[in-house]
Amino acid sequence: SVAGIENLPCELQRNFQLMRELDQRTEDKKAEIDSLAAEYIESVKNMLPEERVEHLKKIQSAYSKCKEYSDDKVQLAMQTYEMVDKHIRRLDADLARFEADLKDKLEGSDFENPGSRSLKKGRSQKDKRSSRGRGRRTSEEDTPKKKKLKGGSEFADTILSVHPSDVLDMPVDPNEPTYCLCHQVSYGEMIGCDNPDCPIEWFHFACVDLTTKPKGKWFCPRCVQERKKKK
Repeated sequence: SVAGIENLPCELQRNFQLMRELDQRTEDKKAEIDSLAAEYIESVKNMLPEERVEHLKKIQSAYSKCKEYSDDKVQLAMQTYEMVDKHIRRLDADLARFEADLKDKLEGSDFENPGSRSLKKGRSQKDKRSSRGRGRRTSEEDTPKKKKLKGGSEFADTILSVHPSDVLDMPVDPNEPTYCLCHQVSYGEMIGCDNPDCPIEWFHFACVDLTTKPKGKWFCPRCVQERKKKK
């Protein structure tokens, strides 16, 4: 566990470096798209139909590359999150085991001093409650639900329950519900689809290319396609 955490900064640095490289590739490709578009607008009147098609294919190919780089960056970000989350859960479980051992030792020493038992026990329970979970997450009551506030969608975070007996080598708790197009657990900022029949309901911002909550109603990519088909 300690060895894994010691390697974490190097792994994070490598992932962040790869993400920066993907950002630079995307920016270079966007500049190429702008150049191709300007060239097409300037020369389109003098182009043959075949030349126009060929030029538009180049622009389309450049856009596809941009999307590919962006998808790679999203996947890398998710892997980085899971890597850090795995270490946090492992530390939480180690802390829970440490607290249990400490409690046993304190209770064992109480036989020599019965008057201090209630005080020590109460303090141990209080410390245990305050150390459970991770500060950036909320309670299980804040798990994404079907109901939404009027005028739009709402966000929600969920908590990962930590027990010493967890199978820590698994990326997520197998009993925790999954959401979004990526079929991952709830984390960070999420948005709910305003289609009441949406089979998924909740989506991570990054997976649906959002950075802030949009105004008005919001529909996920799948529901948007279904609505287009019905029209």
